[in-house]
Amino acid sequence: MTGGLQVRLDVAYAGFRLAVDLQLPGSGITALFGPSGSGKTTCLRAIAGLERAPGGYVSVNGEVWQDEATGVFQPTHRRALAYVFQEASLFAHLSVRRNLEYGFRRVSGGAGPASFAGAVELLGIGPLLDRQPDRLSGGERQRVAIARALLTNPRLMLFDEPLAAIDAARKDEILPYLERLHGELQIPSIYVSHNADEVARLADHLVILDQGTVAASGPLQATLARIDLPAALLDRAGVVIEASVTDLHAADHLARLAFRGGTLLVPSTGRPVGRRVRCRIEARDVSLTLNRQDDTSILNLVPATITAVTDTTHPAQCLVQLDAGGTLLLAQVTRRSWETLQLAPGKAVWAQVKAVALVG
Repeated sequence: MTGGLQVRLDVAYAGFRLAVDLQLPGSGITALFGPSGSGKTTCLRAIAGLERAPGGYVSVNGEVWQDEATGVFQPTHRRALAYVFQEASLFAHLSVRRNLEYGFRRVSGGAGPASFAGAVELLGIGPLLDRQPDRLSGGERQRVAIARALLTNPRLMLFDEPLAAIDAARKDEILPYLERLHGELQIPSIYVSHNADEVARLADHLVILDQGTVAASGPLQATLARIDLPAALLDRAGVVIEASVTDLHAADHLARLAFRGGTLLVPSTGRPVGRRVRCRIEARDVSLTLNRQDDTSILNLVPATITAVTDTTHPAQCLVQLDAGGTLLLAQVTRRSWETLQLAPGKAVWAQVKAVALVG
């Protein structure tokens, strides 16, 4: 395999070892997801060459950056990558324009993946060009840092929890720009986060790390719907589905979404009819009933078939996987309910979806 990203790493520290073997898509956003201490940042630093993994192998769309078996190790400054950290790390003595020019001039001939003007437009920072970094909000600083990184002509973008140091309002400000970046970049990105909503909104591919090993890796929707993950990772389980806005109900401020498997009513957020959206549905917001309930305050009732069940960390609870017309859902129910309703794989049920979060 020459295309895509190939990453084999084995890095040992006192009390911790990162051991991964990954084959990732050569475009789009791959999210490294997991709890603190699972090895996400260590993995990112090793890909960047900031940590040297004995016996490691790293290649990006056919370009080998590390192959210890043949003595190849490109230092970080010779890897065509851009690294965006939690802190923007702009040059305080330079204006926004001059910060961007610094990144642009690092590229031979000043030929990046986008023009200077294109990067400015993509990140919406035109009005900021003459400001100093200390006059920018946290979200504005990160947008400038991403634009500067983009102008270095990278073959790979690395994001190490870029929104972790930003408050909720600033996150809402910057996420649409990250979505635009995702939609227009042809190069791959690896995005480290422990925030499920960020991952749901941005990622195409998901790698779940747990204590330095890969618990799961695959397309976002399919991977989130798995129930064979470590129990601790299933306590906040949920799925992401793709849907389209089909109707707007102005009188009660609701929008109807259609997805493969049914429809959902959600609070309207101004998205127009025809717009493709992503929704996140947490397992704890889905209950099960054997018959369709019409005298209920829950608006979203989806026919489904039970496909599998597993334990959670609490002995009173279980996690149920459902097939709703080809779309996988998860429901968290009590063991008592499972037994009382005589639920089992293959049984037809109705999934009552109490909450749907629009994340993109």
